[in-house]
Amino acid sequence: MISLDDAVTARLETHGLKFELLVDPELADKMRHGADLDIEDVVAALYVYENASRGDKSPDEDLQKAFKTTDFSEIAQHIILKGEIHLTTEQRRHLMEEKRRRVISFIARNAVNPQTGLPHPVMRIEMALEQVRINYDPFKSVDDLVKETVKALRPILPIRFEERRIAAKFPMDFAAKAYASISGASFVTMDKNEWQSDGSWICVVTIPAGMQEEFFNLANAAAKGDAELKILE
Repeated sequence: MISLDDAVTARLETHGLKFELLVDPELADKMRHGADLDIEDVVAALYVYENASRGDKSPDEDLQKAFKTTDFSEIAQHIILKGEIHLTTEQRRHLMEEKRRRVISFIARNAVNPQTGLPHPVMRIEMALEQVRINYDPFKSVDDLVKETVKALRPILPIRFEERRIAAKFPMDFAAKAYASISGASFVTMDKNEWQSDGSWICVVTIPAGMQEEFFNLANAAAKGDAELKILE
């Protein structure tokens, strides 16, 4: 549970009444974008207020009128999802910068330069962003912000989103370690994997094109450079 000093106000006006919560702005944002979180981790106090700054709690009859229940978890989730989150200037700046970093990371991991087929380094993306104006709304989803960013960047930075399918074979001595490393990598989709009669392991994976070098490094580290790797498409 966030401290009261770090919490911000989530406010919803409905049925002629005002309801407020004290919430963690980052966790509230994640909840608004689909994260399954325990409401007690998101709020700073287990109360619904009619005025949080004064500590005035909403009467049960007002909660029943507006929400048809007095259950705190149900009401709090409704306020967070449907209401407005009021940030301080510093909190807004922090969340905007966090969204910006996530957008840059997504582009670097998932996109390539169509002229070379290689991913754009993070620094190149950051330098290109200095030439365009993008408002990183702290309450927009990363997916929406990626679309806006790519649209703004394309006139000055060629971008194409691609995937790579890679076949890999690992000798018996390194097969178990390779299986654990590759199956546990969050950016890897396993399309096929088979254990061979000689104890070796083969697989076909799909990865974001921008993660090709990272996959090769992962495979070669697991097999001490003895992995057989082939790009299929």
